[in-house]
Amino acid sequence: MHSLLKENIARHIAMTEEELQQFCSLFTPVTVKRKEHFLREGRVCQHEGFVTKGLFRIYHLDNAGVEHVLYFAAEDWWITDIDSFTNQRPSDLAIEALEDSELLIISKKNKDFAFEQQPKIEKLFRIMTQKTHVALQRRMIDNLSKTAEQRYQDFIAKYPQLYNRLSNIQISAYLGISHEFLSKIRKKMAAKR
Repeated sequence: MHSLLKENIARHIAMTEEELQQFCSLFTPVTVKRKEHFLREGRVCQHEGFVTKGLFRIYHLDNAGVEHVLYFAAEDWWITDIDSFTNQRPSDLAIEALEDSELLIISKKNKDFAFEQQPKIEKLFRIMTQKTHVALQRRMIDNLSKTAEQRYQDFIAKYPQLYNRLSNIQISAYLGISHEFLSKIRKKMAAKR
């Protein structure tokens, strides 16, 4: 399970095998069954997780009960509510497994310990946070400037490995449109082919 984590880290920073082993030893493997929650809204996020197998959705329910998916996380992705985890406050998000899944999790205490003991780890998470910020900024701009059809086409192009693993309802919650409107978009696209 740790080999995928080590590969992920190596894409961001260089570490010796000893440093990698020391950091990886702070993680605990867990399994989360399909439809189980890694985190429920209103609870404090105690762990950050690295997905080694499976698929998760990270979402928020608004006051009307409408689901808004922030992102999906499959193998080689990280999951957490960064606000809740960092500030130890109740979460505004929920994280649910869409498939039987396996994670490596790290507690806030162990992550803080890694930051103190291994400065490279702070650099790793700074780089990952910057990349996440860029991706969220691009998504916000796309949501403001692109049509739903363009956003759907972008989703298919950007996440082909996820497209077939998700339902139309899940994709529409990510795109911020109704399931019915997504069906119309798909019919329109199919007619163009």
